[in-house]
Amino acid sequence: MSATIIDGKAIAASLRARVAEAAADLAARGIVPGLAVILVGEDPASRVYVASKKKMTAAAGMRSIDHTLPPDTTQERLLALIAELNRDEGVDGILVQLPLPPQIDAGQVLLAIDPAKDVDGFHPLNAGRLATGEPGLVPCTPLGCVILAKTVAPSLTGLNAVVVGRSNIVGKPVAQLLLAESATVTIAHSRTRDLPGLCRGADLLVAAVGRPEMIRGDWIRPGAVVIDVGINRLAGEGGTSRLVGDVAFAEAVEVAGAITPVPGGVGPMTIACLLANTVRAARARRGLPEVIFEPA
Repeated sequence: MSATIIDGKAIAASLRARVAEAAADLAARGIVPGLAVILVGEDPASRVYVASKKKMTAAAGMRSIDHTLPPDTTQERLLALIAELNRDEGVDGILVQLPLPPQIDAGQVLLAIDPAKDVDGFHPLNAGRLATGEPGLVPCTPLGCVILAKTVAPSLTGLNAVVVGRSNIVGKPVAQLLLAESATVTIAHSRTRDLPGLCRGADLLVAAVGRPEMIRGDWIRPGAVVIDVGINRLAGEGGTSRLVGDVAFAEAVEVAGAITPVPGGVGPMTIACLLANTVRAARARRGLPEVIFEPA
């Protein structure tokens, strides 16, 4: 029997609709949440992504503040812009699009963002709050992963969750979020001994290792929930290409109980969670109660 396909596009659209309702409530109070996005350079994928963020920010009733800087921008210039946005009361969220050009230290840039406006959730202070269970802004892709998982497994309590990937952007924070849901969490990676065997014990498997179709169908326990974070472009014949995840989808869909596709799974949730974080930041900065965006 084929797995249930977790429709990230539809779930993200539902989340964006709830964000728009929350933004409308703020607008009634005279508050229009502002999201500032900084793009340095001309990376084609980043430009497409930023354009999509701009469109969806406006559709949610929020203000999009865009800064596009040339590829030779100095670190000092970028830090000065961030300092300016930190001081701007009309800006509730600041996002610096990665990757950055080689002359800029991404770590120093992320450290410069006001944690209260860090809607990407990458500042060490927000990472520490997540690790210790304190309220703070959470990285968008991991948050989207948990929301997607909860649409097919509303209670994650007691589940054996395996996260394949240990990055600061996805692997570690999604593990922290799953711990907060009372799952039993194992973080694995490409050097884990008997990785296939470990994956076969997972009720919930999150693949975020960055290797195309690394996780095969026979690595998956029958009926497990599989969240595929990977986005890998593979070259095809005649100059064509296709996107695949970190999971061999055609194999996994015959074994798993539910699975996210690539594309159309985790990807759409990242922007939706970014918008949700912007609303959260806008409310928190003004001392308003937090809005909880439950899974659709």
